[in-house]
Amino acid sequence: MMNNFHLYQSPWVIRWISSSFKCALRRNLHCTKSSSFVPDDHKLLAKKIWDYLILGHEISKSDVILVLGNHDLRTAEHGASLWLQGVAPWILFSGKEGANTRGKWTKPEAEIFKDVAISLGVNKNKILLEPHATNTGENVRFSYNILQQRNLLPKEKILLVQMPYMERRVYATFMKQWSGFSETPNLQVLVTSPRIPMLSYPNTEVGSLCDVISAMIGCLYRIQIYPQKGFQIPQTIPDTVLQSYKKLLQTNMYNDLINI
Repeated sequence: MMNNFHLYQSPWVIRWISSSFKCALRRNLHCTKSSSFVPDDHKLLAKKIWDYLILGHEISKSDVILVLGNHDLRTAEHGASLWLQGVAPWILFSGKEGANTRGKWTKPEAEIFKDVAISLGVNKNKILLEPHATNTGENVRFSYNILQQRNLLPKEKILLVQMPYMERRVYATFMKQWSGFSETPNLQVLVTSPRIPMLSYPNTEVGSLCDVISAMIGCLYRIQIYPQKGFQIPQTIPDTVLQSYKKLLQTNMYNDLINI
């Protein structure tokens, strides 16, 4: 491996730093790197974080499927597939825009996801929309209000659908900010995402592997600090995951979503 001096003198790295800085300013990590630019040792470190962030819940019959909006249409496809399998009678799409969808579409995330679901055969009369949320906490709180207004609050199980590396963060946020636990303290909360391996996950929507690792680092960062802010429940992070996180931070290649 090249030493730091030669690494940072590389013309490719200079171009990458400039590109990453512009992406960070836009709060949109769609850089041009491909997975081949991520060293193999970085992939191994990132895989430990990826595996930690995915909860691996077993999907079972639920009262409602709640799909949280994002920039990856595969999330909508996964939610639609679950509904078509009869996992729940209702599917709720939540989201207006976030850091990665601001200016991307002319309609809220929820409406874009609804269009995907209908195109796949989901009955439009079984779709609910929450088109105002701009972050995960609002996804949870605003969706509660929609379900309460329709008298459809889940009594036994709710299934949350998000991107793979967002599973743990979504769960922690839901467990902190869902108002319905006062009425249904035994509500079972399940989380799922498209079952795509980390190295196969990058595409034109979510960006390169470097972009995905940056997003994972941002998620793990927030899992550590958000409980102190009252946004999420605390979670135990294994030492091996924290060590991987720190080593990737030290490379300064994946820090774009820290402190944003």
